[in-house]
Amino acid sequence: MQVKWFSICDRNRCFFSIFCAVFTVALLASASWAGSNDSGKLTVYVVNYPLQYFAERIGGEHVKVVFPAPADVDPAYWVPDVKTISDYQQADLILLNGAGYARWINKATLPRFRMINTSAGFKGQYIEAPGILTHSHGSEGEHAHESLAFTTWIDFNLAARQAKAIAEALGRKRPELKDAFQKNYQKLKQDLLKLDQDLKTLVSKDPSQPLVVSHPVYDYFARRYGLDIKSVHWEPDEIPTNEQMMELNRILKKHPAKWLIWEGKPMKESAERLQAIGTDSLVFHPCANTPDKGDFLSVMRQNIKNLNPAFKIDF
Repeated sequence: MQVKWFSICDRNRCFFSIFCAVFTVALLASASWAGSNDSGKLTVYVVNYPLQYFAERIGGEHVKVVFPAPADVDPAYWVPDVKTISDYQQADLILLNGAGYARWINKATLPRFRMINTSAGFKGQYIEAPGILTHSHGSEGEHAHESLAFTTWIDFNLAARQAKAIAEALGRKRPELKDAFQKNYQKLKQDLLKLDQDLKTLVSKDPSQPLVVSHPVYDYFARRYGLDIKSVHWEPDEIPTNEQMMELNRILKKHPAKWLIWEGKPMKESAERLQAIGTDSLVFHPCANTPDKGDFLSVMRQNIKNLNPAFKIDF
């Protein structure tokens, strides 16, 4: 048997070749990753539109914010496909709403160190809803409104705290831009707290008046602004059934509301059916998904104006 001996020089060449191969693979991976980050911008994926708006206001030109949910779904119940989940996995930051929102994240494998629960700072203020209600509508199919309320951002004080969590997360990722992020956050905070004060002023005229809301998503809104609400489960693009009208009449006997607040503009026949029993319609759009017009701030300003007829104060 012939034994072949390698010289030290041969071994060094071998090790050098392996090193070069590993380095090349790492360099290519790095180049691929940098390319996905849009010329150095932080890539931020979010689970609803309010978080997109907050992140864009705070991050400005330094971030690329992606909210991939289709326009015709409720993001709370939307489930992304495998490709979209992979995109979330590659993001620099993943902004979550918390409070049980977007439950798909509990079943997907996402990088924990990049996930930011924007409402974790006020976890002790989460609202437990009275029960779980299952229903279906639109393209989303059947879903359940869980016992934990999650529409935190329509308490504008909580929204400001969510925005603060985003500013801090961006600052940790880009310490050299921390001051810029904080400056942008302060401007956003002023806008949100102005909404908060306007709503407080609005409802102060008659805070105890009974109201009915068309969906069980107004818990934080009602608590913050001291509103006396009862929820039904109606859709603005569907005419209420006789059974739903009977349920509402039962509610109104003990809770004589003159106004029903909808998530979106109701059908004409729906509004007429309500008017026939002495109840008028208002719209307060939670804006969980991208609005058809304007942005989060303009939608919320319009929401406050929409409430004027019930409280008799103009803004």
